Amino acid sequence: MNDHADPTGPTGEAETHALTPYLVVADARRAIEFYVETFGAVRHGEPIVMDDGRVGHAEVAIGDSVLMMAEEFPEIDHVAVTSGGPAVRVEVADVDDAVAKATALGAEVFGDIGDDGYGRSGRIRDPFGQRWLVQQASRRSSAGRS
Repeated sequence: MNDHADPTGPTGEAETHALTPYLVVADARRAIEFYVETFGAVRHGEPIVMDDGRVGHAEVAIGDSVLMMAEEFPEIDHVAVTSGGPAVRVEVADVDDAVAKATALGAEVFGDIGDDGYGRSGRIRDPFGQRWLVQQASRRSSAGRS
């Protein structure tokens, strides 16, 4: 396991919460690898692969939370955003390291990495079009534990 985020929460398990991001990505297998390498995500079960080979559902754990994703299914209006769209805030133990790994894996950095008054942070768009607000984990969060 890498040192970005502790894959377990206070109870020892990542879980869904009242609000759980569900991303649409063009290539879920590559996205999972990207999130594992960049954010220290841990695979949460095996992806559900449809008869046509597309990933219909997959999950990873980041900190105490679950991130869900699937590949595009235009027939049900389940398509990836190619620009703009929502951003997901993710806490990591080391913002500089996470952003460096993300860019090495094809992410684009927006603006400078720095302290914005709320801790060290940076902004990236991953190779799948998803925007991320990468934030230094506070000591009280599952990603900030020593």
